[in-house]
Amino acid sequence: MSPGSRAVLRSLVPVICPPEAAPHAEAIVEHVGLSLAVTPALVQRGFVAGLAAYDLGALPRYLRRARALTGERVERYYVPLSQISPNLPLSVIVAEDGRFCRHHGIDFAGIRDAINEADDIEEVRGGSTITQQVAKNLFLWGGRSFIRKVLELPLALWIDLVLPKRRVLEIYLNIAEWGPNGEFGVEAGARRAFGKSARDLTAFQAALLAAMLPNPHDRDARRPGPGLRRLASLYVARSQQGHGDAFCLRRTP
Repeated sequence: MSPGSRAVLRSLVPVICPPEAAPHAEAIVEHVGLSLAVTPALVQRGFVAGLAAYDLGALPRYLRRARALTGERVERYYVPLSQISPNLPLSVIVAEDGRFCRHHGIDFAGIRDAINEADDIEEVRGGSTITQQVAKNLFLWGGRSFIRKVLELPLALWIDLVLPKRRVLEIYLNIAEWGPNGEFGVEAGARRAFGKSARDLTAFQAALLAAMLPNPHDRDARRPGPGLRRLASLYVARSQQGHGDAFCLRRTP
């Protein structure tokens, strides 16, 4: 990595990371620089084309292998975005990433808001875009890890560069966990919660599923409590007012 690139990355650390991360700036720069260095090699080997044509049907095999170690089940059915109720993508954008159509993989304003609202580094939550969550689910690991969050940044920028927004959201909807018992993807989540396909979700049902996403083990759209219902109602109202938030999902003629 060139000295100029290193200087740029180092200058970004205090902007996007908590103050407590300052002593680790050099390590962060090294991790991000490594990710950026690997990207050209991936492009050269056709990895970009592979991601664009990513076979989501292969994902359950990976999940089964990973979860088989603990005896956990996996239920998942891939559905293209065109076969998902339009209520759901809009609800998910409203709930998870309101600037999805406007940013380039990273919502720097959202990250800074999340940092400002946290009392210390251990409480930093939010700020992750849908694209960052795709990067995490496809290439990284789960759990709360500061280093992982940093590695998400170049991967999210890269994904946004090589994939259209519709494809990014389609991947996300099909790999997100949507239930407490191994339900991955919105089709499995919709069948479990409402006994119907994702294509038939009403606006309120879509909002209930979107409200589950931060914690599908504690939030249950099948048996929503008053808090989850209030949150879903808020998402429905915002969706009705914010159709423009999903302008990037419209098909071009």
